[in-house]
Amino acid sequence: MRLAFFGDVIGKSGRDGISDHLPRLRRELGLDFVVVNAENAAGGFGITENTAKELFMAGADCLTLGNHSWDQREALTYIVREPRLIRPANYPRLMDAPGAGANLFETQSGKMVLVMNVLGRVHMDAVDDPFGAVERELAACPMGIAADAVIVDIHAEATSEKMAMGHFCDGRASLVVGTHTHVPTADAQILPGGTAYQTDAGGCCDYDSVIGNEKEEPLRRFTTRLSGGRYSPAHGPATVCGVYVETDDKTGLATRIEPIRVGGRLSQSVPVAA
Repeated sequence: MRLAFFGDVIGKSGRDGISDHLPRLRRELGLDFVVVNAENAAGGFGITENTAKELFMAGADCLTLGNHSWDQREALTYIVREPRLIRPANYPRLMDAPGAGANLFETQSGKMVLVMNVLGRVHMDAVDDPFGAVERELAACPMGIAADAVIVDIHAEATSEKMAMGHFCDGRASLVVGTHTHVPTADAQILPGGTAYQTDAGGCCDYDSVIGNEKEEPLRRFTTRLSGGRYSPAHGPATVCGVYVETDDKTGLATRIEPIRVGGRLSQSVPVAA
């Protein structure tokens, strides 16, 4: 299979970038399944039904979330009606979070793709163990038996926690990819057991910014320690960042991973389909 994962979509710039570039990428790369992290899609904070529909119309098959999952209150009810929206699987049980932290999707060719999303715990709000949550989902829907491919989105701050998750899943997932820090890392690789990995897919946003936000407010807070208001997404052209993965149909393991960067300010990197 040919899979693609795109990092955090930030505000209108990121949504426009996905709408402008994903249809062509999907066509030219012959993508079978596309996952987009959309937890910052609505004005930089959370997701709404309308912003989700924009991304689905552009070609996303599934949207994952993160620590901003519930910033827009309508997400609490929309996720119940929309199985293609995946929130973190490791919220505390007492929270009784709506929706699902993992789901199995069927591609047009009949292949089954398991997608899951977890939150990290290092330098983030306290949640349940992400490794235990991933272990439960992998055991319930093992690759090669119930799923033809498995994609794990670890939404975390610490690179070490993301890398640990990659090795934890190695040989049991097609792709483990990090989100949340909004900057693409240069470590796309296939781990020894055959799992494709990148520490952060990067944000789909205007990079003339501070991690996708207009520069003034972050600079004010860093230099004066005073808040002058909410962060707001930068509005320039977005660089759409993600990863492209090819898998072995027999095993579900990765045979190829390459970064995707298209549009905006960053150096461009678009894989060439074989």
